[in-house]
Order: sequence, then C-alpha cells, then structure tokens
Amino acid sequence: MAKFDWTSTSRLTRRLTAAAPVALAAFGVAMAASSTPRPELDLRVEAVARITGGDPGPKGLAALSARMDPAALALAIRHDPNAPRATPLGLTPGWESLTLAGKPSLAFGASGLEARRINAATPGLASLLVPARPFVLRAATADDRNRALRCLTQAVYYEAALESDEGQAAVAQVILNRVRDHNYANSVCGVVFEGAERLTGCQFSFTCDGALARTPVAWAWNRSRAVAERALNGHVAARVGTATHYHADYVHPWWAPTLNKLTQVGSHIFYRWKGVSGETAAFSQTYAGREPKIDEARFARPRLLTVSDGNVADLAVTDAPATVMVDGHPRVVGVASLGGRRQPDKAEIAAINARLAVFEAPSPVAAPPPPGVTVMAVEEVGRPAS
Repeated sequence: MAKFDWTSTSRLTRRLTAAAPVALAAFGVAMAASSTPRPELDLRVEAVARITGGDPGPKGLAALSARMDPAALALAIRHDPNAPRATPLGLTPGWESLTLAGKPSLAFGASGLEARRINAATPGLASLLVPARPFVLRAATADDRNRALRCLTQAVYYEAALESDEGQAAVAQVILNRVRDHNYANSVCGVVFEGAERLTGCQFSFTCDGALARTPVAWAWNRSRAVAERALNGHVAARVGTATHYHADYVHPWWAPTLNKLTQVGSHIFYRWKGVSGETAAFSQTYAGREPKIDEARFARPRLLTVSDGNVADLAVTDAPATVMVDGHPRVVGVASLGGRRQPDKAEIAAINARLAVFEAPSPVAAPPPPGVTVMAVEEVGRPAS
C-alpha cells in the first residue's frame, strides 16, 4: 500500500489558502461587472454599427432609414439639425414658387459654362432614387383621353424634342408624377398648363411664350407622341423615379439646392422633393379622370413681354431654319418650332448690344481741380484719410 504524503498535502493547502483572497476578489469584480447594466449609448452604438456594417456614409444611412416606418423617419428628420426646416405639410419651404423654368442667376455667367460646371460638381444622390408607380390612364371618355395624350405630347415635344427616347420618357415621368402629387393639379393637362394664365407663372415656358402658334415638325411630333402613349400606358422612366423637377444643364436655377438632385439624362437634370414628400407613398393623389379643355388659341399668343424705351411689345416670332442631328441623321427644322426656344432677330441683338455698350462704358474721368484746390481722399463718410 502506498504511503500518503501528508507533507505535500499540507503544502498545497497552505498555497490554496494564500491564493483564496485574490481569487475571491477577482470573482467578486467579475460578478459586479456582470450585474451592472451597460450604458444605453453603448448598446445603441453597437446596434447602429451592426445595421450599417460600419459604413458611416450614404449606404449606411440608407440601411438605417430603410428599417424605419414613415412616422419614425419623419421624427428622425425633424430632429436632424442639418435637415431643412419644413412647412407643416412636410414640404420644402418655398415649394409653391418652384417652377420648371426657374430663375437663372446672373452670377453664373452669360454663356452657361459656369452653370454647367456647378451642375457637374453637384453629385447626384442615387441612394435617394425610389421607383414611381406605373401610371395607366383611365379617362372618363375618349375625348378626355385624347386631350391628355395631346397635352403630354406637347410637353414632351416642346421641352425635349431633340432628346433621346430615354430623355423624353424622363420628362413625361415628371409630369405624371406631378399628377399624383398633392401640390399640383390632378390631371395631365392641368399639370402641363398650370399657371399658364399668368404672365410669369407658367410651369412650362411653351405654354406662355407663343410656341404653340407654330406648326410642329411632323417627324418630331410623332416621336414625342409615341413616348407619351407609352407613359400613359404604364411605362416608368426608372432613371428619374419620383422626380418632380428638372432643368437644362446650362442653367442653375435658384431652387436647385432646395431639392435632392437625382441624375442627369441628356441635357436635363432631375430632382425630387426632400424627405418623405419625395417617397413613393407620398404620390397618392387620385387622378381626376377628366381633362380640362385647353384654349390653345389663347395660350398660343405670346404673353412674355419685353420693354424697350418704355414701350411694351410682344416677343417676335422667327422660324430661321437650322440643321440638327437626331439619332445620327441630319434634320432641317425651324429653330422656333422645336422646343419653343426662340432665337433673337438681328434688330433685337443690336438693341441688346447697344444697351450692354452703355452699361459697360467706363465712367467719365473727372476734370482736374482748379489750381490751388487740394482734393482729399475719403475713407469713411465724413472722415478724411490721414
């Protein structure tokens, strides 16, 4: 039988007894740590990091907002210090003044090159592109359908006659988005001719600059009509989604920074409302089912006026021929007939140049003071320079 070693056992017992206080202290710290609740901020940071995958950029933000219902998203936007202050309806302040034409600022230069540079430097927010629902026209009568088709064809023709099929479809999409937007009329013709009864309120320039008085170019009209028919039968321009505004790339309207830039198609840049007003669900206005009868003879008269030497005169109409390229084929068309963009005639150019010459002429040099008279430079009002 093996002999039990009491000496080794006693030595081990003394070591365990000496280490016991340290072990108990470590155990107590661990128990205390596990029983103390973690700060809520830590838990929130972990949750955000898990959802976004650690991406603090637009993708991460999109992942966060995608998990929110409309109420939570609206609450988040309301507490965002960088978000624009919205009106009670959640619309961008000044929305009622936003037109498709805009008011280009003289600060961007006369040639449009500076505007193009600024527009190109403004990134499109692809993460904010959301799909629009198909619009299938269900008019009350055949006459209503024909009126809607004509109004949409006119808008596509005069606004984008020389754009690609995709560019024309994008313009048609903006109009149909507005039909469903509570901020605008609930019919196709109502949207296209909205504000046309006012001298400066037309949303589309061709409804008040006299372009409707000129006979359309047949091949371009038929092309625009085909685009309009597709749009009214449910075709969706996916590249612009819920866009409600656009402008040409050679201007930079004052309202552009108040909206979210989505993308550029051809020569047009497209925008959507900020916040929930630009989401698909916000476009819930019901189509009227009837189209207003448009007095085209009335709107065909130019109502954009010019003032020269105190006399008010209507804009002149010109149809100077020009050659344009469409799908690689040259076309000879009237400049004023396509898009309603009228070119100034020689007399108008001469008058403009004459006014510019007067404006740019150097100030006359002051006559020298009489002998013995000292002229003192003035830095501030009433205080001569030392």
